[in-house]
Amino acid sequence: MKKPIKLPKFASEDEEREYWDKIDLSEHLEARDMQSVHFPDLKPTTRSISIRLPEYMLVRLKERANALSIPYQSLIKTYLQDSLNK
Repeated sequence: MKKPIKLPKFASEDEEREYWDKIDLSEHLEARDMQSVHFPDLKPTTRSISIRLPEYMLVRLKERANALSIPYQSLIKTYLQDSLNK
């Protein structure tokens, strides 16, 4: 570490945000100071899409999902993920 950061007492989140916007962390930290971080509870950002499927295909998907006791959209996502992993 080049020089320690002395954090002031912040009166509000806005004040803290301004502080971090102005500070240059390269003056205080070196590459060897960095550590790997893992956020196990983060979920990937999702986006709704529309897709047209033949009626029979949707019925079959819902039947299979029902047999597995999972939502049919989750089953579709699983199938898509499996296909992408091949």
